[in-house]
Amino acid sequence: MSNRPPYRLSTIAGAVLVIELITWLVLLAAGWFLLYDLPGFRFERPVLLWGLLCGPLMVIIHLVHMGWRNRALARFAAPITRIRMVPGTSSFRTTLRFLLQRHGIALVIIALAGPQFGARMEEVKAEGIDVVVAVDVSNSMDCEDLRPSRIDVARRALSQLIDRLQGDRLGIVVFAGEAFVQLPITTDRSAARMFTASVDTRTVGTQGTAIGAAIELATQSFSPDAPGSRAIIVITDGENHEDDAEGAAREAAKAGIVVHTIGMGTAQGGPIPLKRNGQVQGFRKDRDGRTVVSVLDEDMLRRIAAAGNGLYLRASNTSSGITELVDQLRTMDTSETGTYRFTAHEDRYQVPLALGIVLLILGIVIAEDRTRAAIDRSILP
Repeated sequence: MSNRPPYRLSTIAGAVLVIELITWLVLLAAGWFLLYDLPGFRFERPVLLWGLLCGPLMVIIHLVHMGWRNRALARFAAPITRIRMVPGTSSFRTTLRFLLQRHGIALVIIALAGPQFGARMEEVKAEGIDVVVAVDVSNSMDCEDLRPSRIDVARRALSQLIDRLQGDRLGIVVFAGEAFVQLPITTDRSAARMFTASVDTRTVGTQGTAIGAAIELATQSFSPDAPGSRAIIVITDGENHEDDAEGAAREAAKAGIVVHTIGMGTAQGGPIPLKRNGQVQGFRKDRDGRTVVSVLDEDMLRRIAAAGNGLYLRASNTSSGITELVDQLRTMDTSETGTYRFTAHEDRYQVPLALGIVLLILGIVIAEDRTRAAIDRSILP
């Protein structure tokens, strides 16, 4: 009776390692051709291709497992008993099952990485509303009762608003003692982010807090022929010393424009830092030499919002109030704000996915053992 192990480990290892080497050579050659010689080919999720490295790991685990099975059977029973317990073991079928499963998994990973080839131009019509954000850039916005400062929280709120507005058009007005258009109404969110980064308390030279002028300028920024809803969002600490902000909000409401306000600051307030080259040199003082304390004027901002049929929200160190505000904006009627053309890549995952599934199924249904007739012939003298 032969004393050979049930699985010919050296044969399996040689065959698997040779085929693994060929597999990687084919993958590298195909990858080089597709990425460098086939213009327009790409992977949508190329990071998933790192999963192909599980192939060599599977080979190691398979060979170690086969060796363990041989040793376990050798310790457990004599040769004749092994033949009766595990009849018809086939190194060829075992290797074939493994290779089918290993390459099936590789093809599924390639499919999941999203191979794409070819492109088409598509047009999408965007719908939304027109929004102008008026940001207070007076010196009091440098106050640090909100961390790191009121103006920093205001910029953060504006950035969050830009991220949340999909399909809407946005404009930016900055104001202190005067108001200026920082960004005309646009759908270009990249431009909006760029201008947001440049908003600070040095933007406007004339000091003061002309909220009414900012609302009037924001109102004028809207196209009179725009069919959709329009809204103004005023981000300020509410210390209005220049004009009739409530009256400006009422006039905007008459024109069908909703005016919302977001308060920057706290009821306790804080001193206004005097900065030079970004460094605090002291704090602003009044004529009597006392330190000026800037306090959030919530009553003023509530009245402005009420006059403009809008909401008043107060920012804090943990929330800018943008989430609640965007929810309110989403209830407004929308209109077409533009048509966009973009390149849509054609997905080509279907072939590797189908082949991978077929190989995995074959790797499962193919039996490791030979037929019983072949087994019986192999053990006869």
